[in-house]
Amino acid sequence: MLPFSLYLALKYLKPQRSFVSVVTLISVVGVLLGVAILLIVQSVMGGFDDMWRTKILSFKPHLMITMPGGVVEDEEEICQRIGKIPGIVGMCPAIETRVLMQVEGRTAAPIVIGLDPDRAWSVSQIPTNIVAGGHFSLEDRDAVLGADLAYRMGAAVGSELLAYSPLNVLNPDELYLPEALTLVGMFDLGMRDFDGSFMLVSLEVARNLVGLESGVQSIYVMTEDAFRFQEFSDRVQEALGPQYEVRSWREVDSVLFEALSHEKTMMFILLAIITVVAIFCVTNTLIVITVQKTNEIGLLKALGFPSRRIMAAFIWHGWIQCLVGTVAGIGVGLLVLHNLTNLVGLLKHIDINVFPKEIYGLSEIPWKTSPGEVIRIALFVLVFCTLSSVLPAYRAARLDPVQALRND
Repeated sequence: MLPFSLYLALKYLKPQRSFVSVVTLISVVGVLLGVAILLIVQSVMGGFDDMWRTKILSFKPHLMITMPGGVVEDEEEICQRIGKIPGIVGMCPAIETRVLMQVEGRTAAPIVIGLDPDRAWSVSQIPTNIVAGGHFSLEDRDAVLGADLAYRMGAAVGSELLAYSPLNVLNPDELYLPEALTLVGMFDLGMRDFDGSFMLVSLEVARNLVGLESGVQSIYVMTEDAFRFQEFSDRVQEALGPQYEVRSWREVDSVLFEALSHEKTMMFILLAIITVVAIFCVTNTLIVITVQKTNEIGLLKALGFPSRRIMAAFIWHGWIQCLVGTVAGIGVGLLVLHNLTNLVGLLKHIDINVFPKEIYGLSEIPWKTSPGEVIRIALFVLVFCTLSSVLPAYRAARLDPVQALRND
């Protein structure tokens, strides 16, 4: 048998053709929309964080070893030393510089990364993301471009590229001839910043571009677990000594990930405020009901029902509204998320491009949710729903039965 407080709350929730039932429905819909929007936005923000991390780790190394203020001359010895560290799965000497590239009269200024052809496979996923050319090669004068960059330059596999050294600007009194390269492949990582800005060449070509006869600028290191970066960074630092600087991917792109974290927190706060406003619609509904049921409340109190049971009935009433709205909101939010790609495609068909790659730098809207995220949102809403029900419930419990029956 149901407790009296719950029975009374359910009785007041029975659909009737009255103003109160309409207000109750609006309150539930308000909570539903607030929860759905909060879940969708938080999931998309989490997806951005996760996808950017994945894209960055597919292109950049987990650790980067440099010599502060100088060139790493003993790269082979360093590779052998760190290769003995448990958990290190790849390493490769590297040179990174920006050049002026020319293709059939068109020019661009990509970032060139020079890698050891024999070790490049161990520090990047680019070799497995070749979309044109059929193979990955950095031998001799071969070059691999991002697909967006190649498309913008009108380059095709087999095109001849001219890469002008930045030393022409740094040393204007000297002339440095361009490096003639052949485009052998294009990669597509699904991220504009990489696909439209980078070119890979051999280590020797990169040395010519920066004016080095030997040595490298840095050494890329890959680990078995990118998220244990601090542990592996400490191991490598201990093995190499203080004369080398070891930086993790988190440090290199710290600004991006901190911005994402702050943005996600701010979005949660702003949307939570909107959700709280929707929750207080429940308060309005309970106030209307307490006014409408004043005579019934007075009669119950005159019959000896304690104030706490009457108060509990109205708290149950508000809590049930919020529970229904929360469950429905989570369902609607998950439904929208699972059909997000189709919804974006549908909008694109009617010339509404809500997620252009040239702006966001990603090929699709990412999203990621977890049971913990859903539970956190549900608990947040239910706590505020309970608090929003206390005031009208307390008012109902404090009614004087004599005055309530006299108003009848």
